[in-house]
Amino acid sequence: MTTSRKSAVAFLLACASAALLAAPAPWFTWRSKTDGKQVCHQTPLGPGWEKVDGPYRDSHCMKLLIAK
Repeated sequence: MTTSRKSAVAFLLACASAALLAAPAPWFTWRSKTDGKQVCHQTPLGPGWEKVDGPYRDSHCMKLLIAK
């Protein structure tokens, strides 16, 4: 096996092992600063929103994620 082929195999194995350790992003409850409406979302919705609670495991913001 050539050096470039060995490097390619090592790179693919590293990528595959990193993918096995990946976890989904947590969910948070966000509140609108203008009307108080609350939504469950993974990422900030903009400057008009503030994080209220979380992190959660599900998209309904019902199952709290226990910190390790």
